This record gives sequence, C-alpha cells and structure tokens, in this order.
Amino acid sequence: MTEKREYRMEELARLAGVTVRTLRFYRERKLLPPPRREGRIAWYDDHHLARLRTIAALLERGHTLNGIAELADAFDHGRDVGDLLGVGEPTEETPVRLTPQELAARFEGEVTPENLAAAMELGYVGTDGDQIVHISNRLLDVSSALVREGIPLAEVLGAGRRVREHADALAALFADLVLRHAPAPDLHRLRPLARSVVEAELSLALDRRIRRADGAGGEGDGDRPGAEGGPGDGDRPGAEGGPGDGAGDAGPGRAPRGSARDAGPGGEPYTS
Repeated sequence: MTEKREYRMEELARLAGVTVRTLRFYRERKLLPPPRREGRIAWYDDHHLARLRTIAALLERGHTLNGIAELADAFDHGRDVGDLLGVGEPTEETPVRLTPQELAARFEGEVTPENLAAAMELGYVGTDGDQIVHISNRLLDVSSALVREGIPLAEVLGAGRRVREHADALAALFADLVLRHAPAPDLHRLRPLARSVVEAELSLALDRRIRRADGAGGEGDGDRPGAEGGPGDGDRPGAEGGPGDGAGDAGPGRAPRGSARDAGPGGEPYTS
C-alpha cells in the first residue's frame, strides 16, 4: 500500500509550479480544501496537489476562477462513486475514470456547474476523490461525439433524461412479460432478447423518420411532373413529401476564452 505523502506549503507550491502567494490566494478563494493542521503547521497532501494541477489545466482551457470554484464545489459535494454504482457495477457497461481536465477536454467549453449537476442527477457521473467516474464508456463516447457535432451538452443531457424514462418503461414491460411466464432467474438469461427488440425497433423508427425528412426535402419539386414525393406517393405529379422535422435550434455560441495562467492576490487577473 502506498504511503500517504504530505507537504508543507512551500513544497506543495514548488511541485504544482505556482508561487506560495498564488497558493494562498487559491485557498482564500476556497479552490482548495483546508489542509490538515498540526499546531501552527499546515500539511497538504496529494489531493491538494492534484487539485492545483487541475486548476492550472482548466485555466489553460479558458475557464475563469469563479467557474473553477463552482466546479470544485460540485466535485466536492456531488454523488460519490458508491452512490453512482450502487451495490455493484453495471453488468454490461464499463465505467470509465477521468480527471476533471480530461472531462473538460472531452466536452470543450461545455463542462459547466449546471451541466455537471445535471449529469450527476442523471447518475451518469460521480466522484471518487480527485477523479470523476462515468457510469458507461459507451454513453460517454456518444455524448462527446454529439457535442463535437455542435449539439450543446445541456440538450444532450436533456435528451438523455427522456431516453432514461423510456428505457425504464421498456425494461419494466419486458420484465413483467417474462416474469408472468418464467421464473426470475430467466430474466437475466433472456435479457439479450429485450436488447435486440429495442435495437431493431429503434432502427426501424429511424428509417421512418429519415424517409419523412428526405421526402420533405423534395417539396420544392412539387410542380414538376414525375417529381418524387414522400414514401408511398408513387409517381403522382407534384406529390407532396412527408412532414419534415426541421432543423433544431443552434446551440448558443461559446464565450471567448481568457488566456491568464497565473495570478496573485493583488488584482483581478483571473476574471474574464
């Protein structure tokens, strides 16, 4: 077992690459948890060192100190990994551990206290010391891919909430169906059948939605004889396509990022 290391303030500042004045400034802003005190001596540990490195990385990515303080509070008071995973880890999903700066890199400019709180409330993420644990590597990959496509993380999380409601209802429907005709142990054995049904039905539903959207895109040709209409319209001249879904509202623009990396207590260099 690795022995817990502790540092005096000067040593901690040197290891983190900041000045003692900056370290005191961070402590006054409550960016760091209180040190362990032994008389008049304050002892810091690897938790404080990791937090200082996280602050430096988030400042480098354009976060303000006020924003970092709010994120730190969310990390310190959010759901821990035990609450997230419950009595046992998921049977088919792989949790993934991230540092706060790795999470910020995954969701460029979108890791806000509000989004972090929403993800914790959904049970997507929890904290384990200085690390963040996401309940599912697959869901993490999908969420970050959607954000890279320009969809705001807040809307991705809102959609995730609705998907969760439907998924819970589908799980209850399948469980009730199986348990009416089979013993409880069969529920786990037949689980892949439920997943296959949901995947197939979702695929078919997306086919229908895509055809309707494609049909709506051809409405401008309606006056030409032989123009293609929506699904099932045949060769009728000027056939109308199916109703379009329309494009979603564009997400809010991202604020310009600051460039300050270091500061001391003598001004407001950290605010943007």
